[in-house]
Amino acid sequence: MTGGAESTETGGAPQGPTEFSVFEEVVFYDGYASVMDDTLPPGATRIDNSLVTTKLTDERLALIQSHLELEVTIFARCDNYDRIGSVSLALAEKGAKQYDPSSTPHLEVGRFITPFMDKNREPTSVDYKWSIDQIAAILRSPALRAKYDFWLEFSVFGVPYAANEEVAGCAGRSDVFAGSVALRSDSSAPESDADVVLPLAFNAPFNDYQAGASDALGTTKKTLSFSLDEEVEDTQIVLIVSHHGANSGGEEYIRREHSVSLDDEAVLEFRPGRSSCEPFRAVNTQANGIYGPSPRSDQDWQSFSNWCPGDVIDNRLIDGGTLGVGSHQLVIDVPDAEFVDDEGNFPLSVLVVGQTAQ
Repeated sequence: MTGGAESTETGGAPQGPTEFSVFEEVVFYDGYASVMDDTLPPGATRIDNSLVTTKLTDERLALIQSHLELEVTIFARCDNYDRIGSVSLALAEKGAKQYDPSSTPHLEVGRFITPFMDKNREPTSVDYKWSIDQIAAILRSPALRAKYDFWLEFSVFGVPYAANEEVAGCAGRSDVFAGSVALRSDSSAPESDADVVLPLAFNAPFNDYQAGASDALGTTKKTLSFSLDEEVEDTQIVLIVSHHGANSGGEEYIRREHSVSLDDEAVLEFRPGRSSCEPFRAVNTQANGIYGPSPRSDQDWQSFSNWCPGDVIDNRLIDGGTLGVGSHQLVIDVPDAEFVDDEGNFPLSVLVVGQTAQ
């Protein structure tokens, strides 16, 4: 599906809103099983049962304007639990027909949590949306497009074992979810340039018990260092973090204060979680331990929920201003986190994007 106006004859920005489908109801399978050999849309490649990828062609890149929106739709199949999914951008070698995901730089674009879904009960799908203008600046950059090919990755990890027993029609099946990804664009945002992109972390482990997951064992503080050869203006830092650990007393259920500093200056303070998860009750069609038979109060939701099944995980944007030549440090600190029995994790993605000073 490609919609909206075409680009101008000179190759300039399209006139009017545009949209195109990147993936149409691709199927994800048991994340622990052998890789399925199924048919994917033209141009799409299955990396594993939980991950598919496709190159963003020049024709598609020409449709992207200053404002960009990402929309994901997840369809129920045979996983009735809440799972993590994401859309990411791989910065692949220019001209290569394929790439190695383990050694290619990545940017996480959007992360989400699936609802508890019974495929036999309506609604059988859920939509997620993000505004990703910082990604538009990357995809539109002549300098970055000359250096990289951009591949969009779509990932949902799931397992069918509970649904095989609990959901009618799922016995013996290994398909866990299906999903679609679309991009929509227009010129409503101010024009921004970017020729510097630094992926500082991509789904990196962040906890207090795993070597390398924090600055020191026993602390949940992570320092990300980077160096610039030239002054960079209009920098934006994008941070994505979510909290997992469903054991008794697990960090999944406890809201913590987070602080972020850049070069020893505080730039962001936040406490994750929504005021209420009731708006997502309708898409949680499988009975579960989070949505009981009666609505919860806002106070109740705020006492334990870091995220809602069926909701996005926020992209937190930090204005980095102008960063000078030399070394810089971004520090993320969650001082009160306690990983009971050394379980749980705060998977962390951080991106710096900006324009070299003229």
